[in-house]
Amino acid sequence: MRRTGGAQPNAATPVDTYDEFFLAEFAGVLRLCHGLLGDRARAEEVTQEAFIRVYTNWARIAGYDRPDAWVRRVAIRLALRVRDRDRRRWALEHAFSRDRAEPEVPSATDVLALTDRLPRNQRVAVLLRYVDDLSIPDIATVLGCSEGTARVHLHRGRQRLAELLEGGTA
Repeated sequence: MRRTGGAQPNAATPVDTYDEFFLAEFAGVLRLCHGLLGDRARAEEVTQEAFIRVYTNWARIAGYDRPDAWVRRVAIRLALRVRDRDRRRWALEHAFSRDRAEPEVPSATDVLALTDRLPRNQRVAVLLRYVDDLSIPDIATVLGCSEGTARVHLHRGRQRLAELLEGGTA
């Protein structure tokens, strides 16, 4: 990439100073970065960073056959780093927020509405236990069944409610 003899840095846009180079190349590098990132503001940041690097090394880069190719390579590398970092950040934030999100607690009205979808004995057992705060023996008495059968109705009713709540069918 070294300039040989009297060849110009960029055959399409010959430049002698950094200012001329900047004016000739900035818009094209910005378009390239915008295409890579899809975000105008981020593309401007990356393009500016690439041109800062050109500026700080202008004495060396001005001697290259194609300083325009150099600045584009630098801009591409920076843009790809930014894009990858943003994707990793988004993935981590998304995973973190999903892990840390408080589960949505259904309202009592939602749960009561779901009890309508239970078989009669399960619905009655769940309502007696959680609305009337009755014990298993008292639920068995109200249902006219054994305590074991009352436990089964209560267990199956809670299990079905959990399924309904997980399925979001409230």
